[in-house]
Amino acid sequence: MKVITIGSATLDVYLQSEAFKKVKSEKFLTGMGECLALGSKNELKSIFVDTGGGATNCAVTFANLGIKVFAMTRVGDDLFGKEVSRVLRERKVGTKLIQVDKKNQTSYSTLLLMGSGHRSILVHRGASNALQFSKNISKADWFYISSLGGNIKLLDKVLSYTKKNKIKAMYNPGDKELKQGLSKLKKYFKKLEVLNLNREEAALLCKTKYENMNVIIKKLNGLAPYVIITDGSAGAFTLHKDELWFASSLGTKPVNTTGAGDAFGSGFCSGLILSVSDGKKGLDYALRLAILNSDGVIRKMGAKNGLLEKLPTKKQLSKIKIKREEI
Repeated sequence: MKVITIGSATLDVYLQSEAFKKVKSEKFLTGMGECLALGSKNELKSIFVDTGGGATNCAVTFANLGIKVFAMTRVGDDLFGKEVSRVLRERKVGTKLIQVDKKNQTSYSTLLLMGSGHRSILVHRGASNALQFSKNISKADWFYISSLGGNIKLLDKVLSYTKKNKIKAMYNPGDKELKQGLSKLKKYFKKLEVLNLNREEAALLCKTKYENMNVIIKKLNGLAPYVIITDGSAGAFTLHKDELWFASSLGTKPVNTTGAGDAFGSGFCSGLILSVSDGKKGLDYALRLAILNSDGVIRKMGAKNGLLEKLPTKKQLSKIKIKREEI
């Protein structure tokens, strides 16, 4: 099978420091700020540079697990853009669908890491916001769509193409897309095979509190054959055919959480693909693969370094605990 990942490509610079402090305040959207003393000079514990972005992170998972993959993304005509392409080629990802922008710079992120592994991100979206859908592609079996920077017209073009050409699609929307609201997005979600959200995003989309999982389940169930709701260190839920599946995490203390969502989503999609070709147990296998893939990422710096490099053994898969119940 062949997969095309669609979304951003960035150069990521990770800055880790003990000087970053948590501060509770209603002034922050999440109720918690990551702060430095104004006017202070602070020592960095470490600096790490890598490429990132949903399209590139997810593409590497597919390539590592033996699935043919191409990344459809947009970079600037600059040093960072060349590095994105070099890394993808090195990781056995097809680069013929990468667009080179003569006007905009390659997207760039600075990630401020705390000792807990959690982070805040400063991002310049640059060329990624100018991504265009290219129909100059050979037959694909799956599209994996990550954040499109709020470009609903692009989403409409991509999903119209998948429907016309009978291509399965998995979508992990970004904040700007989610702000369109469930009523506007529902028609697009209906065209998907898999909708991938984290619990905060799901609550925002359903206009309810994080704690109201029953409300979230009721509103999202049936929007796509598979609706994923990841829940950080707790694990992940999947809604499928009026059943609620839950896979618990391995409880690993994170070194870095960046890329964990991409790792889970691409691992899940890989599991569905491989369960078709290898006759494994579909959703159960996809969840186990997703948890192991994301667990590897949080153990290392960067969004690609801890990804599974080959299919896990039965013993590794058996470590994941899964529960299933009727909705």
